Amino acid sequence: MNIRNSAQNNAVALRARLRQARADLPAAQRDRGGLLMRGRLFTWLNAARDQAVKRGARPPATVAAFWPLEHEPDLRPLLDQWAQAGIAVALPAIREPAAPLEFRAWTPGAALRAGPYNVQEPAADSPLLRPDVVLVPTLGYTLQADRLGYGGGYYDRTLAALQRDGQPCTTIGVAWNEGLIDSDDYQPAEHDVRLDAVLTPDGWVPEPPLLGPGAPTGGSLGSYVLR
Repeated sequence: MNIRNSAQNNAVALRARLRQARADLPAAQRDRGGLLMRGRLFTWLNAARDQAVKRGARPPATVAAFWPLEHEPDLRPLLDQWAQAGIAVALPAIREPAAPLEFRAWTPGAALRAGPYNVQEPAADSPLLRPDVVLVPTLGYTLQADRLGYGGGYYDRTLAALQRDGQPCTTIGVAWNEGLIDSDDYQPAEHDVRLDAVLTPDGWVPEPPLLGPGAPTGGSLGSYVLR
């Protein structure tokens, strides 16, 4: 389902429609979609690390993920897998209003506390990590990987700050299929930061990042978008 934007359907109304579409997903569809996305992310990171090693580059070793809010895709089993495989995992934390997020180290079983907006965050004294990959909770998206978030601007500020600091990282939105927005009708704001890709249960938009034109598809990575 594509949500169209118009003069009457502004960002506030669009977010409300997308939230409702997400909330209306049956539990079984939500569970299956989460499983598909976790599998694709696990396979993608392995492939990206393998290709980096073959090129003589440093493989991505630190992933900034997120603890799901209500109706968001649940990546938590994947975070456990990554941590057990030696991948450093971080979760976002709000330092102060209108500031970029910071990414605090997380390990399985670590205690979390509710921060602003009831986001679950690691303790304030947790080590800060510089991510190679940032997984971004995404309410709405275009086929060009423009992102519509929740309106607070935290991820836009954070990704812009990472770019200003010269810290290269790969940004991947994680969204439900129902979040697709018609790009002809939705214009990102000037401060919005385009993502490298968006992952949905149907596949990658526009394509898996980092892997190049010879990337495996089909059974090994999933099609870019199932039509």
